[in-house]
Formats: sequence, C-alpha cells, structure tokens
Amino acid sequence: MNITGKVAVVAGGASGLGRAVCTHLGEAGASVVVLDRDRAGAEALAAELPAALGIETDVADAAAVERAIDRALDRFGAVHVGVNTAGVVDAARVVSRRGPARLEDFERVVRINLCGTFNVMRVAVAAMLQNEPEDGERGVMVNTASGAAYDGQSGQAAYSASKAGVIGLALPVARDLAGTGVRVNTIAPGLFETPMTESLPERVRAGIEATLVEPARMGRPAEFARMVLGIVENGYLNAECIRLDAAVRPPAR
Repeated sequence: MNITGKVAVVAGGASGLGRAVCTHLGEAGASVVVLDRDRAGAEALAAELPAALGIETDVADAAAVERAIDRALDRFGAVHVGVNTAGVVDAARVVSRRGPARLEDFERVVRINLCGTFNVMRVAVAAMLQNEPEDGERGVMVNTASGAAYDGQSGQAAYSASKAGVIGLALPVARDLAGTGVRVNTIAPGLFETPMTESLPERVRAGIEATLVEPARMGRPAEFARMVLGIVENGYLNAECIRLDAAVRPPAR
C-alpha cells in the first residue's frame, strides 16, 4: 500500500515508538490520527504534523475507541492503516516475600496491552472494510508485541503474557479477514529508547544491554517507524511477527 494520501490511526501515538510512527507516516504523506490517554500530548503532536488529529483515548475502553474512529472518519473520510503501540510494563514475581502477586496488576497489563490492541484493531478494521480496494488492498494493521513475548525475564509474567497474546492475534485475525484486502502483522521490538524502557529497573536494562549483539545499542524509535512503513508498503506480508531487536536474547534475570 502506498502511504501517500492514506489515513493512519496510531494508538499510543503521543510518545515513544508511537510518536515516531506518527511523525514518519506524516512525513511520508499520510494523514495521521493520534490516539493517546495524554490529551495534551496527542493534540500537541497533531499540531506539528501536516494533516493530523489528536484524540484523547483509552485503548481499553470500547466506547472511547469507537468514538475516536468515528471522529477520524468524520475528519478524513477513511482509515487505511492502524498501528497499535499503546502499552504498559509492570514487574512482579508470581510470589515474592510479600506474598502472591496482585491479580489486579496482572489484569491491568493484559487489559491494556492485549485487550486494548484487539479493541483498536476490531474498530479500525471495520472502518477499513468500507474502503475501495487499491491493488486488492483495503487496509493494514500493525500491532506491537515485544521480545519479552519469547524471552520474558523473571518478574515479567504479565508483560510477557500480554505481548505473547498480541503475537497470537495475527494469524487468526488474518484468517478472519481472508479475501477482504486487509492484512495484519506484528513487530516484536527489543530494547528501544522510549519512556517505557526508562521505567525498567536498572538491573533489567543492564542485563538486556549486555546481551545485545549487533548493533550493540538500544533501538531508535525512527527504526521502528521505518519498519511499520515497510510492512504497510509490502503487500505480500501477512500474519507475520518481525523481531526488531539487534539479535538480543535476554537472560533469565
């Protein structure tokens, strides 16, 4: 799909990887809808882009996402690309000296990371199906998992499970959408320079950084954004999960 003249909805778009995606797609000629819980951040970024709309949105709220996509359709007339980058990280062993992990903490991470991804996808795809096909394509979804889905460290049960679930969404949803002209793919980033990684315990960051292969540095958000655009542009890529992680394989702790 040629991104020029298309409309992209980016959940979690006000900061980190999502911000880089919004900027990159906007510079490539797309109209961008920035969804984020940070209303001020979403609106400020939208004001910086050539054609954009910032909307305060909780990705885990069904009605809020439906309203956001309706606003995107009212403003731009279509949705062609959906990108899910909204997410949270938490660290807790299943049992610690304080006792069992809190179930509500596990549920919060899964609700935002996994249920939120599905929530945005279901509504964005419904909008994509209204498009006239271009070379057989009506739309593209790009979801964000994590290397932790494969190599979760101690204390990452909630985060790893939520991101493994995101990977698991791609194939059945792609099969659901067979024949419609909508593709679904996933990126599993490693350690990137984002506000989320800044919140990781120093020992976790140090452990991951010590295993980086090549290049031996954290990823740059612009590199993630270029991967998103590459997925959008490659019409034969479907139901795939691409690891973008400098070959990092984190240790157990």
